[in-house]
Amino acid sequence: SLAGIENLPCELQRNFQLMRELDQRTEDKKAEIDSLAAAYMESVRSMVPEQRVEHLKKIQSAYSKCKEYSDDKVQLAMQTYEMVDKHIRRLDADLARFEADLKDKLEGSDLETPGGRSLKKGRSQKDKRSSRGRGRRTSEEDTPKKKKLKGGSEFADTILSVHPSDVLDMPVDPNEPTYCLCHQVSYGEMIGCDNPDCPIEWFHFACVDLTTKPKGKWFCPRCVQERKKKK
Repeated sequence: SLAGIENLPCELQRNFQLMRELDQRTEDKKAEIDSLAAAYMESVRSMVPEQRVEHLKKIQSAYSKCKEYSDDKVQLAMQTYEMVDKHIRRLDADLARFEADLKDKLEGSDLETPGGRSLKKGRSQKDKRSSRGRGRRTSEEDTPKKKKLKGGSEFADTILSVHPSDVLDMPVDPNEPTYCLCHQVSYGEMIGCDNPDCPIEWFHFACVDLTTKPKGKWFCPRCVQERKKKK
């Protein structure tokens, strides 16, 4: 765990630098769109239909690039949060093991003194109460609250990463929001449905048979069925 934490600042710096680069690419592309739009407005009357279509396709392509950069930034931000959260959970688990080992050593030393059993019992109950108290503080105060994500353009500050291999027997916050068709908390890579009225919004890759982010708009299975019914 310590070796991983030592590398964490470098990994965070790299991810933040990548996000800044994505921001700059987006700004450059927006300037290009403004230039293309201005050129189109000035010369649209003199253009033949084929030229208009070609020019509009360039503008549309630039907008698609902007959305692609934004989606990449969202994914990068999610991965960055998951990386930090994974280290926090591992530290919590290591701390819990350390406290358990320390308690066992103290209880072992109590057995060598007169009345050790009564001391052991009293300390054990006290430690249990204190450990439960710490658990509540971790879940209610230290855990960041989620915000809903809409499409690919709005992104919450953080998304809590919960994965079976990372939890390490840590308690799950009962207030943790659930998503996806499986009605579980968020973990790993997730994709947002492009239907703004989607009741679920976010889905785990595995639950919707995805391994990589698809290009263009993506709709969840439920919204696909609803769209077919409307047609």
